[in-house]
Amino acid sequence: LFILLVIGQSAKSKHPKEPGENKIKLANKKIKTKAPRMKERESADSSLKSQSILTQVMDKGRFQKLAATLSLSAGQSIELRCKGCNVTWNYPSYLDTFKDSRLSIKQLDRYSQLILTNSTAADTGEYGCWLQLCNGNECRKDETKTGSTYIFFTDKEELFVPTPSYFEIVYLNPDKPAVIPCRVTTPSAKVTLHREFPAGEIAADGTDIIYDVKKGFVYQHPTSDHNGVVYCKAESQGAPQISIKYHLLYVEVPKGPPSTTIAASSNKAKVRDTIHVVCTVLGEPDVDVNFRWQYPWQESERPVIIQNFWRLINRGTGHTTRISKSILLVEDFEARDAGDYICVAQNLQGETTVATKVELN
Repeated sequence: LFILLVIGQSAKSKHPKEPGENKIKLANKKIKTKAPRMKERESADSSLKSQSILTQVMDKGRFQKLAATLSLSAGQSIELRCKGCNVTWNYPSYLDTFKDSRLSIKQLDRYSQLILTNSTAADTGEYGCWLQLCNGNECRKDETKTGSTYIFFTDKEELFVPTPSYFEIVYLNPDKPAVIPCRVTTPSAKVTLHREFPAGEIAADGTDIIYDVKKGFVYQHPTSDHNGVVYCKAESQGAPQISIKYHLLYVEVPKGPPSTTIAASSNKAKVRDTIHVVCTVLGEPDVDVNFRWQYPWQESERPVIIQNFWRLINRGTGHTTRISKSILLVEDFEARDAGDYICVAQNLQGETTVATKVELN
C-alpha cells in the first residue's frame, strides 16, 4: 500500500508538469503569431494617425493628442503641431482680419507649428489642420490626414465670445437652419435665449430650437414667426451676463441665379444727353451680387460712371428682401453710344444676363 501510495503521488507529481509542457508549446505558438500582432498594432496606430495629425506641445517637450474640445484660461499661450511637410491651418477668422501678431505659423521640414500667445476670450473657436496633396499647381485636401479641436479660452469677465459689433442681423431661410451665434467661453455656463419684445425666454426644446456650445442657438426650421430681436443670457458662478442683440429677419426669395431686370432712363437719346441704365436684382438679404457691363465703344475705353449699391426692404408679412442695383451713367451722349447695353448679374448660384437698347433720336 505504501508503494502504491508513492506511485500515486508520483503520478500526481507528473500531472502538474503537463500544464507546464502545454505552456511551452503555447509559447512556441505565440512566437509564430507575434509578428502578425505587431502588424495589427501598427495598422491600428496607422489608423489612429490617419484620424488626427494634430498635437499640443506641453511642458518639457511632452506632446498630447487633442480631444474634440480643450479648455484653457484666457492669457495662456498655446503651441499646436501638425505632422507633414505641406500643412494648411484653420482658426478663428478674425485673427486674419486684424492681422494679429499674437498668432504665428511656421512650416518646418516634418511638421507645421502654430503658436498663439497672450490668448483672449475672443480666440475661442475651432483650430484645425490638414495635409495638402499637390500635383503641380493644383492642390487638394487629404481627407485622411486631418486634425481639429475646439478651444475655449475661459474668462469669467467675458462669458460670451466678444464680437466687433453690438448688433447683428441673422437671416432666416425656410430651407436651412439659422444660427444665433452667442457662443460662450466657458462650456459649463448655463445659456438661455430671450426675446426683446414681447419680453420673455424662448425655450430650447432640443428639437426645433437646440443649443450647441460651439455654435449657439440653432433654429432647425425657421419661419416668419421667429422674426424679431433676441439676445442670450449666460450664468457661471457669478452674475449673469447678456450677449449682443440679434435681429432675426425672415428671407422670402428662394435660392437661385439673380432675378434681374434692366431699364434705361430713355431708350432714345439726343446728342449731348445724359442717360443712365439701371440693372436691378431682387434676392436674399445675405447673398452678394456682382455686376458686369457691356456697352458700345467699351473697347475704346469710352468713359462711363458705374455705381453699385444695395439695401434691405420689408415686403410685409415678415418678409425681408435685398435689392441690389448697378447704375451705368453715360454723359454727353454721342452717335457711337447708340446700341445694346448688357448687364450680367452673378451670385453663388449662377448668373443672369439682361439687355436693353438705346437709340439715337
